[in-house]
Amino acid sequence: MKKTILILSLLWTAAAFGQYAGNYAISSLYWPSSHTAHASYAPLAQEQSLFTNSGYPSAQGDRPPSDFPQPPQKPLGDIARELKTQHAQVKKARVVWEN
Repeated sequence: MKKTILILSLLWTAAAFGQYAGNYAISSLYWPSSHTAHASYAPLAQEQSLFTNSGYPSAQGDRPPSDFPQPPQKPLGDIARELKTQHAQVKKARVVWEN
């Protein structure tokens, strides 16, 4: 028991000394560079275009819906009937587990 308390007190002392004297020891070995313009105000940079040409793409007028052909839509009832027949044809499980 006495050995455990002695070892713990030595560790706590070393940790406290490391926190106290650590700043002085590190500051003598390492000098960080200063960042004087880190949080200062500066004007914004000029805008840069992401397009290859300097103009903006634009169009005029409306195109009629006939320019965009659409396949004929199936009624929802027909789709539901097809899904029901596909579901009936799927192989069912042989064993049903119930808790």
